[in-house]
Amino acid sequence: MKRVQTVLSARDVRLAFAVSRFNERVTKALLEGALEAYARLGGDLEEAWTVWVPGSFELPLAAQKLAQRPEVDGVVALGAVIRGETPHFEHVSAQAAGGLMQAMLASQKPVAFGVLTTDTPEQAEARAGGKAGNKGAEALYSAVEMVQLLRALQTPG
Repeated sequence: MKRVQTVLSARDVRLAFAVSRFNERVTKALLEGALEAYARLGGDLEEAWTVWVPGSFELPLAAQKLAQRPEVDGVVALGAVIRGETPHFEHVSAQAAGGLMQAMLASQKPVAFGVLTTDTPEQAEARAGGKAGNKGAEALYSAVEMVQLLRALQTPG
């Protein structure tokens, strides 16, 4: 059986971060968690791109444009969609998820889904560095792992 193993290291992994300004208190915390994790894994913060977009709906286009850049190995998309009293939540969260998947497949580079979809602001805060950890850091780990996996799969033998 052939097995591909990777090391969770961000050394020489150049990432970009696309972050939603909507629910900025939460998304800033997600970004902080992601950047701290990136640095812990040996990533170069000076080389990282960070772009802010109006909301989670706009994340896919920014992620796709970032992923098209040759100096970017992967993208971490961070946002927070909190359920309200209308069906707007379902539309935005579904389109953000589908759009980010399309951006990943079109670019052939990892686009990590760090978009919270919660019922309440308290749930979002708990997942942005509170009791439930930091989902921004988790998205960062996914992006790094996928960059390393794709590199390993490109290596002959």
